[in-house]
Amino acid sequence: MKNDVVVVGGGIVGLATALRLKQSKPELKVLVLEKEREVSAHQTGHNSGVIHSGIYYKPGSLKARNCIDGYHQLIAFCQEQSIPYELCGKVIVATREHQLPALEQVYQRGVQNGLEGLKHLSSEEIKEHEPHCTGIKGVFVPQTGIVDYKKVGEKIADVFRDLGGSIQLGSKVTAVKPSQSGVLVETTQGAHEARLMINCAGLYCDKIAAMAGQNLDVRIIPFRGEYYALKPEKASLVKNLIYPVPDPNFPFLGVHFTRRISGEIEAGPNAVLAYRREGYTKKDVHWGELWESLSWKGFRKVALKYWQTGLGELYRSYSKRAFTNALQELVPEVQQNDLETAGAGVRAQACDRNGGLIDDFVIREDVGCIHVLNAPSPAATSSLSIGSSVAELALKRL
Repeated sequence: MKNDVVVVGGGIVGLATALRLKQSKPELKVLVLEKEREVSAHQTGHNSGVIHSGIYYKPGSLKARNCIDGYHQLIAFCQEQSIPYELCGKVIVATREHQLPALEQVYQRGVQNGLEGLKHLSSEEIKEHEPHCTGIKGVFVPQTGIVDYKKVGEKIADVFRDLGGSIQLGSKVTAVKPSQSGVLVETTQGAHEARLMINCAGLYCDKIAAMAGQNLDVRIIPFRGEYYALKPEKASLVKNLIYPVPDPNFPFLGVHFTRRISGEIEAGPNAVLAYRREGYTKKDVHWGELWESLSWKGFRKVALKYWQTGLGELYRSYSKRAFTNALQELVPEVQQNDLETAGAGVRAQACDRNGGLIDDFVIREDVGCIHVLNAPSPAATSSLSIGSSVAELALKRL
């Protein structure tokens, strides 16, 4: 089968890239390959559903630029396609004095990234937004919202198909080879020739890149984020979204409270090493993939650097009491029996050989290929912007 572009990965970034290609140049023959029997099955479908404002990210970084641009594109798309969403805002709360400098840094990053309406909150003003939340100081972020990203991904797929694009489900890529026209992508459902392959394979993006001949200095390390949900009778403890001040040295936001678009209040996630790349439970183990993570020089350096933080995350994974204690920092009234086990997601986090957890999106070009090699949060919010950027790179080569 001959195509102009083959996109590997039917998550929200791959779908958005394919859509932007067809919208920019309708005559292109674009095929999306997805190994599952549905689109948006993994990172997109296990997303917390937060529309991120861009307040956390270093000004000028790919994350900052794409999050803010993607935010506006996402809102416009949801309005056009009648996808339910809500811009409810969130509070970021400092509970201890030593967190105040980091809280102010977050506020200033938001200002530098162009966010309007940010507001410093006193302890009394925090309670005006979240009556059950306790903190010494906070920041209100009005742009933050909630949406169901699986529905967004499915709608992007529908629009892409309506424009003449093709999606082949149940097609796991087994090999990537050079061909006369560009690249040959072999799958469990047959081979596809293309002028260009775009790798948006998420948790397996480094594997696809290696198949295509990339000598990578990064590896995807899967981190599982586990959630609890507040029981319905306790949902009134949280109105919208409550976040702690992030640890500036750790690329995760800490356990927080999130109202889903469905109305459910989720609490979490933690961040623990997943025992397989798509390992959503503690019992889900792939020994080969686990060994790949543990044997990676960069991950061993990460483990040494963050061993105390990592042990705390692991303890909270196995102790509901410890998880509850972390949540009580923000909402003291929450009790252990107010929580019931909810879902989990797995974050594809790129880690380099030197022990760096890559803090920005990574896009690399090679002969016949474009690889999206690091697209963790806020990639869902940023997806249409990332898709536009990657499509632009592709069109220059076509």
